[in-house]
Amino acid sequence: MRRLLVTGGAGFIGSNFVRMVLSEHPDCLVVNLDKLTYAGNLENLTEFMSHKNHRFVHGDICDGPLVTRLLDEYRIEAIVNFAAESHVDRSITGPKIFIDSNVGGTLTLLEAARDMKVERFLQVSTDEVYGSLGSEGMFTERTPLSPNSPYSASKASADHFVQAFGRTWGLPYNITRCSNNYGPYQFPEKLIPLMIHNAIHDKELPVYGDGLYVRDWLYVYDHCTAIWCVLRNAPPGEVYNIGGCNEKPNLEVIRLILRHVGKPETLIRHVKDRPGHDRRYAIDASKIMRELGWKPSVTFEEGIAKTIDWYLANDQWLAHVVSGDYQNYYRTMYANR
Repeated sequence: MRRLLVTGGAGFIGSNFVRMVLSEHPDCLVVNLDKLTYAGNLENLTEFMSHKNHRFVHGDICDGPLVTRLLDEYRIEAIVNFAAESHVDRSITGPKIFIDSNVGGTLTLLEAARDMKVERFLQVSTDEVYGSLGSEGMFTERTPLSPNSPYSASKASADHFVQAFGRTWGLPYNITRCSNNYGPYQFPEKLIPLMIHNAIHDKELPVYGDGLYVRDWLYVYDHCTAIWCVLRNAPPGEVYNIGGCNEKPNLEVIRLILRHVGKPETLIRHVKDRPGHDRRYAIDASKIMRELGWKPSVTFEEGIAKTIDWYLANDQWLAHVVSGDYQNYYRTMYANR
């Protein structure tokens, strides 16, 4: 697969994937389609905007004629779909856009891929489609989908559409379901960049509920190499879980960040829990390790140190991101809690 349409390629995971492909696979052309909503940021790709194998297109995955034109014009062989509204909190306050983008947009891409006979459609999904775990057990690829938020419901619906296009029209597809990502260029509404930003500015760190919600943490570069591995080596029709093998309670992660930047734990402030908060996620990633030979390159302790150091060294990027609409969102989410 040497000619890729990457959707959402200016967002957090998408931009890291574009950067990896252009840096490590010089024979690949990347057509990057992004609507540039609040989480899409061309500063994530500054040094790659003029790269000879990168074509950035400002547009919407819901625009069928545009998607079809790009597939035809660039003779696209594979679509990697990162484009999505992705934050649970935002899906609770405004769920409709999640249906429009995550379900409707994926359907538009699938129809174009089917009609243009694209060789592979890779849907980047999430472990949140599986719902919540108790204190034991892990999500496998055979775990029934049981989403608990509007966000995860929209992603589960998109996954079902991908599989339906494979079974009904023979569209070659793969689905990857990842655990919580962290790393450079992540918009600071998510836990780790939010806590890093607040800690380095001596602001309170808002923690939902008791802070003991458990997540498996995946360094974003490792996620990108896993997606590449699936794209190049996986048989069509297979689903792969991608995890970092790093289960951590939120409070443990936050305390580690505070220690790294030399700030006191008194900055932590517990706030009212969000509705339907899943207690624990844990990914069994043994299938992709066993069948495709992928494994994470860093431990959580190594990855979080690299991540914090990146944010400290890129304070101008962070300052640009947390201005304007982000501030309005922040106040809405955490006021009076």
